[in-house]
Amino acid sequence: MTLMRYDPWSTLRDLQSDLDRIFAPGSARPGALARAGEDNGETASNWLPAVDIREDEQNYVVHVDLPGVSPEEIDVAMDNGMLTIKGQRESEETESGANWKRLERVRGTFFRRFTLPDNVDSEGIQARARNGVLEVTVPKRQEEPAKRIQVQAADE
Repeated sequence: MTLMRYDPWSTLRDLQSDLDRIFAPGSARPGALARAGEDNGETASNWLPAVDIREDEQNYVVHVDLPGVSPEEIDVAMDNGMLTIKGQRESEETESGANWKRLERVRGTFFRRFTLPDNVDSEGIQARARNGVLEVTVPKRQEEPAKRIQVQAADE
């Protein structure tokens, strides 16, 4: 017979661990709340699409994995230096009486928001969806060279 020490808090720790896992940033479990918004607030969404952002000399380019989402279901907006990408992936029509063995593809709303630098040209932003990937190109504004200002001596 093995004796085990009783820990009255083990059940509570297990529950806390489960809740942390369900509500963890980047959680993409159906029905779970996921955090979005990066460093500028949080919002609830059903899933968070994967995002890659790269920078070259002329642009910032955002790639968002959105398989199964039609372009009509995607909303891209720029407001006060914040690029917002949101939308919805609809559930496919399911056969009545179908006996599903596994459902892993997440459905519902998604929401991502990113703070962009001050040097972007918000009027030139373009978005294109192809092969399940949304590509948002944010051009950089041409920076003006620093202007030298001559300091004059004040009359005393």
